[in-house]
Amino acid sequence: MAVYDLKKPGTYEYDRSLHRLKVNCLGCIYGASIEDFDVCMARTIDKLMEIKGVQSIVLSQTRDFEYDYNQTKMLVEIANLIKRFLKETRILSIRAVTPYPNDPEAAARLGFLQRILTEMLRRDPVGAYVEVTRVVRHEKARLKIASRNLQYSINHYLNNALLPLKQALEQTELIKLARPKLAGYTPGDRSIYREIFHPITRPNFMLTRFMMLPPSNGREVDRYRIGKTEVQIYKLEDRPEYHYHLLPPEFTLDEDEYVLLDAARQYMGAHKPTRAEFAQPERMREVFYNIGRDLLEELAENMGLTLDSRKFDLLAQILTRYTEGYGILEVIMADEKVQDMYINSPVGHLPIFIFHSDYEECVTNIIPTREDAEAWATRFRIESGRPLDEANPVLDTELVLPNARARVAAITRNLSPDGLAFAFRRHRDKPWTYSLFIKHKMLNSMAAALLSFVIDGSRTLLFAGTRSAGKTSLLGATMTEILPKFRIVTVEDTLELPVEYLRNLGYNIERLKSRSIITHVESELPTDEALRVSLRLGDSCLILGEVRSIEARALYEAMRIGALANVVAGTIHGDSPYGVFDRVVHDLQVPPTSFKATDIIVIANRLRTPDGLHTFRRVVEITEVRKDWSEDPLKEGAFVPLMTYDAKKDTLVPTETLLNGESVILNEIAKKVRDWRDNWDAVWNNLQLRAKVKDTLVEFAKKTGNFGILEADFYVKSNTMLHVITDRVREEYGGMDHNRIYNQWVEWLKASIK
Repeated sequence: MAVYDLKKPGTYEYDRSLHRLKVNCLGCIYGASIEDFDVCMARTIDKLMEIKGVQSIVLSQTRDFEYDYNQTKMLVEIANLIKRFLKETRILSIRAVTPYPNDPEAAARLGFLQRILTEMLRRDPVGAYVEVTRVVRHEKARLKIASRNLQYSINHYLNNALLPLKQALEQTELIKLARPKLAGYTPGDRSIYREIFHPITRPNFMLTRFMMLPPSNGREVDRYRIGKTEVQIYKLEDRPEYHYHLLPPEFTLDEDEYVLLDAARQYMGAHKPTRAEFAQPERMREVFYNIGRDLLEELAENMGLTLDSRKFDLLAQILTRYTEGYGILEVIMADEKVQDMYINSPVGHLPIFIFHSDYEECVTNIIPTREDAEAWATRFRIESGRPLDEANPVLDTELVLPNARARVAAITRNLSPDGLAFAFRRHRDKPWTYSLFIKHKMLNSMAAALLSFVIDGSRTLLFAGTRSAGKTSLLGATMTEILPKFRIVTVEDTLELPVEYLRNLGYNIERLKSRSIITHVESELPTDEALRVSLRLGDSCLILGEVRSIEARALYEAMRIGALANVVAGTIHGDSPYGVFDRVVHDLQVPPTSFKATDIIVIANRLRTPDGLHTFRRVVEITEVRKDWSEDPLKEGAFVPLMTYDAKKDTLVPTETLLNGESVILNEIAKKVRDWRDNWDAVWNNLQLRAKVKDTLVEFAKKTGNFGILEADFYVKSNTMLHVITDRVREEYGGMDHNRIYNQWVEWLKASIK
């Protein structure tokens, strides 16, 4: 890296590894904008004539204005053209402009070319082209009335100087873009450059860069706010994805406020957080906010700035975000509609990509830098206690922010030849519930009732599907179906399940964190050992984040010998019941007979619309696994669907097996309940009661506009009250009067949501 004195305006540094030229414009009277100031353009082109290989330009003032590769390339072309014509063509010689040594027009011609090449092309290349074109047109007009000697002189001037220069300019990308806009243009008008040059902007206290202007080929289709941040969604004419345009408050400040924030950041940057501080992120953030606010007030007083209390609050929030926090990641994750976020390597070359709940795949106006990536990777290493380096190029961890949680997958060399990259999978702030899934059509009330019945029956369930099908969300929702009276033990290698939230709801729950099969941390127990430990923690429901590897053998061994008396549930990759069997038996080496411990397989998938542009999540199958088979459950009819997805109706429908009461698993559950034994009608009525309750909850939410009753806080109370009322009615009336149970539950619901 060639570094120059950045204390003086106009000095610069060149980062050879990034091919980036950074010019210090702080204090420069001409500003920091190539498109607005001809002096700024001229000085930049001068530097491009000196330095080879520049691919991006940063003009640094209180904000950094970065011109990307394509914009820089246009200026490089002009710089190279000037060098070529000055050094190689000898265009500023008498011989180039006239065939006669004593030609009286030679001085004027040389003066014009000198002004074009040494002044106008640096300050105003488009104006220079217009001037050259005007002179070419004028000289050609003179040919018609000139004498023979003058015609010879004019042709020499045209062919050796003007036309080569004009043709060379027409080959540059800048002039190609400008030519259609030249009607009515006069040299010196900078508006044409404002249409061509659109720098990416960031304040000095930030690392992340922003494209401030929305896409020129986009049509705005939505606009909303997330606190102080504005989000605009654009439909692009030539691309299938949408453009997610973010404008956070840090880009709406005035210059004095930028200077104030930058000064405060330098003071705050002197504090290096310890591992202990990272262990208490909420406390650490509060401390940074209070210190930052006091510091901002003190600096503002010293600078003679008068700001109100709300402005100091906002500046302190921004300062905390870019010192203690995760910077722009916090702004993006504050949008609950952002479900996935991808930062590809090499970081700094591409914008962030997201998956939006309403608009699906989107490209954003946010471009993180290599410094961003390295800072985030360091935080993830410290907070997780797991390595991320060339020897351990994968890190699975969790991102916990004040308003969001996300699973993080980070990779680096040697797995990723271009360096760091990240994928973020958002966890819902609150657990999903079956009623929320009904509202979003992920499943219907009968499917929810069926799963609720199986959970109460203490059976084993596997939620299977492709990536992003919603398996973990279904598993988390299943936990809210378990009554809080039952102890739950969870086993995960990456913490994704809503354990903390359920604890706050009064659940008796213990979380175990096991070693990732990808990230080998010797201090963590392998998942199979963690599972065996869970069996020693008392009679508990067992929730396994994902069945990935050899822990499957320990899990099935425990289920097969009856060590687990309560519900067991987990997720696994697979797009069909046989796909699950194939993975468990052939990939994970579980004996086929042990697989019989699986009772119910729930298949979820992300489906596509006919045009292939849109996706939606659905549960597509609920299948029971029967036990009377020996080698191949598919050929021997062990996979019996209870509900299947009807694409025309866009919902799950019961199969004849379920309708006719021929489910082996449900009948085995019924055998253990006096009111249901050998009485399928009673079982079916109970399923309908559960379905009706969940439907009613959704209907009440829609009718009242109070969708909070579908969230886990209220949903768990509702589920508990249904069981309490059922028990009360059974004791009082000697049986399960489903109409009476439902009516009493509705009375409770109405009283609870007043």
